[in-house]
Amino acid sequence: MSRSLQLHDAADLELNEAADFYDLENLGLGDVFLDDVERAFARIREFPDAAPAVAQGVRKLVLAKFPFTIIYSVRTDVIRVLAVAHQKKRPYYWRGRK
Repeated sequence: MSRSLQLHDAADLELNEAADFYDLENLGLGDVFLDDVERAFARIREFPDAAPAVAQGVRKLVLAKFPFTIIYSVRTDVIRVLAVAHQKKRPYYWRGRK
């Protein structure tokens, strides 16, 4: 049984800002980015413990086509996406998120 996936408010903002940025660069590229994220979310739902751990209870999955990493925690009833982090961003900036 796969768990539901919830986005932290800040992660949701990061996701939308990245999609908007890519659309400004090339119309339609934002949708390609969102498709890549959705595939990552599906992998996380199906195999939540497969991605490498980056902190206690926190894992990361690198997107296939874009320089972003999905940072998430696996909880009993839900998978919580803590960040949609650009790989050039300061590491662990998301640490205070629950």
